[in-house]
Amino acid sequence: MEWALPEWTVLALLGEEPRHGFAVAALTAADGALGRVWTVPRPMVYRALGRLEGAELITPVTVESGPGPQRTVYEATAAGRSAVAEWLERPAEHVRQLRSHLLVKLALLHRRGLAADELLRRQRAVLERVVAALDAEPGEGFDAVLLAWRTTNASAALRFVDEISRSPA
Repeated sequence: MEWALPEWTVLALLGEEPRHGFAVAALTAADGALGRVWTVPRPMVYRALGRLEGAELITPVTVESGPGPQRTVYEATAAGRSAVAEWLERPAEHVRQLRSHLLVKLALLHRRGLAADELLRRQRAVLERVVAALDAEPGEGFDAVLLAWRTTNASAALRFVDEISRSPA
């Protein structure tokens, strides 16, 4: 099954260390470490936990109790950690996904102290194909306007990948 960005983000965070849903939600809130890149609302975090547990990519390890409600702490299974490792190296297939998928992956790789070189190399290859395909398209009327928009965005994305590939993390 192919997961959406909220599931991947939750799984990646649980692959870093065991956490409960509230802690994941804090990291993905608008003011959280990942929320400044991509926000995952608390209900989506808990929905993702249920789906990931059902797929056996995470497992509960303990229940914390205190003055508030009980909180189940989850960790990624071996299959979950393997899936995340593969996902973190997979480039975004569409330019429109760069703002979300690529930046989240870059943030997660940085959090793990891992280099983004392979991801950026693969992302560059995808973007080169997109730019080449757009350059080969003819356009008239409004189609030319739309083509110019798409070409400009894809070319800018390619320049962005090149720029961050050259700079130290």
